[in-house]
Amino acid sequence: MKDLYIKTIAVRLSVRDWQVENCAKLFEDGATIPFISRYRKEKTGGLDDVAVAEIRHWIDVYAEMEKRKESILATIRDAGKLTEELERTISECVDSRELEDLYLPFRPKRRTRATVAREAGLEPLAEEIFDQKISDPMKEAGKFLNEKVPSPDEALAGARDIIAEKLNETASVRETVRRMLRERRLVSKTTRKADSPEAAKFRGYFGFSESLSRIASHRLLAVLRAEDEGYLNLHLDADPEKCGNKLYYDYCHDKKYPNAALAEQIRTAIDDAYRRLLEPSISNEVIKEAKERADIESIKVFGENLRQLLLAPPVGQKRVMAIDPGFRTGCKVVCLDAQGNLLHYETIFPHPPVSEKVKSIRAVSDMIRKYGIEVIAIGNGTAGRETEEFIKRVPKPDGVRVFSVSEDGASIYSASDVAREEFPDYDVTVRGAVSIGRRLMDPLAELVKIDPKSLGVGQYQHDVDQILLKEKLDNTVESCVNSVGVNLNTASKHLLSYVAGIGPALAENIVQYRTENGPFKTRKDLMKVKRLGDKAFEQCAGFLRIPGAANPLDNSAVHPESYHIVEKMARSLGVKTEELVANAGLCSKIRAEDFVEEDFGLPTVNDILKELVKPGRDPRESASEFSFSEDIHSIEDLSVGMELPGIVTNITAFGAFVDIGIKQNGLIHVSQMGSGKNRVHNPSEAVKLHQHVKVQVISVDMDRNRIGLRLLH
Repeated sequence: MKDLYIKTIAVRLSVRDWQVENCAKLFEDGATIPFISRYRKEKTGGLDDVAVAEIRHWIDVYAEMEKRKESILATIRDAGKLTEELERTISECVDSRELEDLYLPFRPKRRTRATVAREAGLEPLAEEIFDQKISDPMKEAGKFLNEKVPSPDEALAGARDIIAEKLNETASVRETVRRMLRERRLVSKTTRKADSPEAAKFRGYFGFSESLSRIASHRLLAVLRAEDEGYLNLHLDADPEKCGNKLYYDYCHDKKYPNAALAEQIRTAIDDAYRRLLEPSISNEVIKEAKERADIESIKVFGENLRQLLLAPPVGQKRVMAIDPGFRTGCKVVCLDAQGNLLHYETIFPHPPVSEKVKSIRAVSDMIRKYGIEVIAIGNGTAGRETEEFIKRVPKPDGVRVFSVSEDGASIYSASDVAREEFPDYDVTVRGAVSIGRRLMDPLAELVKIDPKSLGVGQYQHDVDQILLKEKLDNTVESCVNSVGVNLNTASKHLLSYVAGIGPALAENIVQYRTENGPFKTRKDLMKVKRLGDKAFEQCAGFLRIPGAANPLDNSAVHPESYHIVEKMARSLGVKTEELVANAGLCSKIRAEDFVEEDFGLPTVNDILKELVKPGRDPRESASEFSFSEDIHSIEDLSVGMELPGIVTNITAFGAFVDIGIKQNGLIHVSQMGSGKNRVHNPSEAVKLHQHVKVQVISVDMDRNRIGLRLLH
């Protein structure tokens, strides 16, 4: 990778050149983001997976830019217009907009007014006017008359068209206009369609006016969606005359002011260039720039929400009863064993209109007893609250816990190819209930089967750049899977596919090998899997776990390449390796500095020691039960001042949505999350997804079904 790009990435991300360079080399060698951030800390200076992913993103961006430069240079060279200075300027460019500005004068384009004027022989006249080499433009124009230019006025008009296009294709002029427009306000004007009932959701943006450089991401995405749906027209409030003045004095006159006749021609050309060419294209460009910033911010929020969702506390391997609630169609109940296998399913009707409460209580009690149920998962959708109250009245053995589980994405999963492959003989209702139960046992293992955009934790996720969104979500899922680690002998192929270095094809081969040969006994057995070579083994081995393996390190995050270091540590204490694992007392006697090697520095040795103390430790917390207020069932039951328990269901740039046990979620605006010295600027600093919180009702809007909340600490 070029030093130019390495230095640019380092400055952009506030890291050192050598960190970027080493990451680039590791990526070239086939290393993955999780592997680099976990097992190559000496090479990266301890950069975390987010920072490594950022470096990877910009490496890819500049790789594409290099291809674009080659294409541009070839086009200009073929046209015979490539100078040494232009080639150097293009080669040293690191900004995509600057690159396209440099290319603009040479880009093949459709026939324009300036093209027609050049064909009529008016380019010399345009140059004389623009360079102020004449004093009487009308007289000079008379020298350029021909069959295509019958009058001096038409000659001057053509010359002005050439000047206007020249200005539009001058990189410095375009950048000046960008700077001016970036500081303007984005203003909305309603269309006729705004009178329709569907426009009500955007009514708060009618008459909208806000500085483009300061507009909040969610507000910009909202007005852009309103424009896209035809309710608003948007424009920047730039004054054409002031912008024209700026261009005139910056670019279009010499140290001495031109005479009045020349000034009129130049100024007319400038005004035309601005109104017809510069403002329309650059106005759209700077709005697009602002949207790109909003996209990045929203995608960042989405990524953090997804991380919290995937790393939600699991209940672990428990025998689970999962219920997909419903009124008229009944509640679908499934019973799962501790590995998530389906043992039984049936439908009960405890709610109106059927109201078979006694029969349903008996059925639930029988299933709890017969299948040794330890926890009950209840979907939080329609009839979820009523079903939770019903289940709490059912007699249960001591220790059986009840959880409300998010249904977001369960219906997507139940109709997916993944679900059909897992449960070909069951309908979508059974599959959906199984998904609810499994996501309580292990949210990460179950949710990786569902498109993250269907999980209800985004902000305008369908409006943002879908390529950037996919990159962020893929990186987030991969990061979460590898930070937790995966049981090699029980993980589904969908979960395995997110392990560093594996992917869908190798995941399929691993499952096939497991089916044909039984459980893996050692990590080295992975080398027997079809098409899993040395590089894939290097990348994935440290993230795979084999509980009960003969070598306890195979159930830890210690990479096989470092096993010899642990063996040295054990020998130094006169013990066996298995005696050292999970023995904090023995580990405390080891000096990390004594085991540093050329390829394994102090960061790696310290990580090994931490892992030896708690091998294979799951970084996630344990799941805890939660109960809504028993007195609140609908928005009509709310009043200002009430204090209620709730669960955070989504976090955005402007606040957090909270389930308080009724159909409508309430909103804690960021301004209601703290005050004074404890004022909160970023909602994710104050709350986490699925966090149990206590809130106070500060407003209830029955007409719009909106509930305002304040976070209580």
